[in-house]
Amino acid sequence: MNQLKNCITTQVSIDEVSLVSILDCFEEVTLKKGEYFLKSGTLCRKMAFVDSGYLRMFDIADGKEVTLWIASAGRFVTSLSSFVFQSDNYWNIQAVTDCKLYVISRDRHAQLCKSQPKWLEFDNLLLAHSFALLEQSMFSQLHTTARQRFEMLLEEEPLLFNHVPLQHIASMLGIAPESLSRLRKNRMKNIT
Repeated sequence: MNQLKNCITTQVSIDEVSLVSILDCFEEVTLKKGEYFLKSGTLCRKMAFVDSGYLRMFDIADGKEVTLWIASAGRFVTSLSSFVFQSDNYWNIQAVTDCKLYVISRDRHAQLCKSQPKWLEFDNLLLAHSFALLEQSMFSQLHTTARQRFEMLLEEEPLLFNHVPLQHIASMLGIAPESLSRLRKNRMKNIT
């Protein structure tokens, strides 16, 4: 739970009593590789902080899995529109590796927003961060090359390449797995 605590305290200034009451609203959950945190077509009634492991958010389009995002340790994951508006969820969220999560229900989240001003402040920052990531991803898909997207991801999340199957990473980058393999091979040549 230290990682969740650090995530909150690096974003907002908070007293220990408030922090403890926030952390008490989270439940530790473990997922085995391949298990689902959320399936498409259902209502999302929970949000998770990833303490360890990797989860991928994906959909199936024309019989093909398309990965939107891969959540790693230190990140929150949920189907945002479904969680907030209680609409049908579009995404599957599945453990790519064994995962340890801290999960908060929608009801407890709402209670915290009413009773803990620092949680509301933190939650607003999470929401803004989510929109910024989406905006960055859209810009990246429109204005950068596959090589540039690969290099940025490698710089931001180098361990991802050791734990997540390449086809999921390639899908997230919007390229074919073969192209990702070539980019990795060329990068290794340039290093040696």
